[in-house]
Amino acid sequence: MTNAEPVFTWPNGERAAVSLSFDDARPSQIDNGLPIFERCGVRVTLYVSPSRVLDRLSDWQAAVAAGHEIGNHTVTHPCSGNFPWSRENALEDYTLTRMEQELLDANAFIRDVLGQLPTTFAYCCGQKYVGRGTELQSYVPLVARHFIVGRGFRDESVNDPGIVDLAQACGIESDGASFEDLRNWIESAKAAGGWVIFVAHDIGDEFARQAIRPHVLEAVCRYCADPSNALWIDTVAAVGAWIQRWQSRRIHMAQS
Repeated sequence: MTNAEPVFTWPNGERAAVSLSFDDARPSQIDNGLPIFERCGVRVTLYVSPSRVLDRLSDWQAAVAAGHEIGNHTVTHPCSGNFPWSRENALEDYTLTRMEQELLDANAFIRDVLGQLPTTFAYCCGQKYVGRGTELQSYVPLVARHFIVGRGFRDESVNDPGIVDLAQACGIESDGASFEDLRNWIESAKAAGGWVIFVAHDIGDEFARQAIRPHVLEAVCRYCADPSNALWIDTVAAVGAWIQRWQSRRIHMAQS
C-alpha cells in the first residue's frame, strides 16, 4: 500500500500567497514604503545593496525591527556587461567561485550589520549565469546551496507550489504597473492556488522609471490584507519556507 500524495494547502485556508519584494535598498523604500506597510500591517522583503544600507543604517535597522525581511542581493550587483553601468563588473567575467564569495560576503554584511542571516536571494537583473559561450555556467545551484529561495525578475507566471524550483522562483515586475494590472496577477494566483512575488525598486510618483506608485502599492497591500480576499501576504522567506516544508514532506512520503 502506497502513501497518498499529500495535498498542498496554504495557512488558515487561504487560497493563494502574495509577497512584495523591493531591490537595491533605495531610500524611497524607507521614506515612502515603510509608512504604507505599517498602515496596512504587512511585511515585505527588502533585497539590499550594502553601500546604500550604510548610508542610512538606523533606518534600515528600523525596518528589521518592524519585521521586514532583509534578503541577499550580492555586494556589487553584477549584471551583464551589455548594461554599460555593469561593464566593469560583468557576469560574463565572473566565475562560480567569485559569485559564491559575493553571496557569502553579502550574507556576512547583513548578519553583522542588520542582525539577520538571509535565507532568500534576488538575482541581479534576473540573470542567473556567469561566464560566456561554451564556458557559461548557471549559478542557480549556488543559490540552492545557500538559500531557501532565489527570486527571479520579469518572469511570466505565478509560482505553483507543487512544481516550483524554489532556487529560481518567478518574480513579476510591478514597477509602473497599475493596481488593476497587479490585481489580475493576484487573481491568477488565487485561481491556481499559487504564489505571486512582485518586484519593485523605487516607491514614489517622482521617479520616471523603475518605480511603483504609492497609491498603487497601498491599494495592493490593502487588497491582500483584506480577509475577504483569502490571501496570505507575507515575506518571500515565510512563504518559501512553507512551500519547502511541504515539498520536503512529499519527497519523504514518496521515498518511504
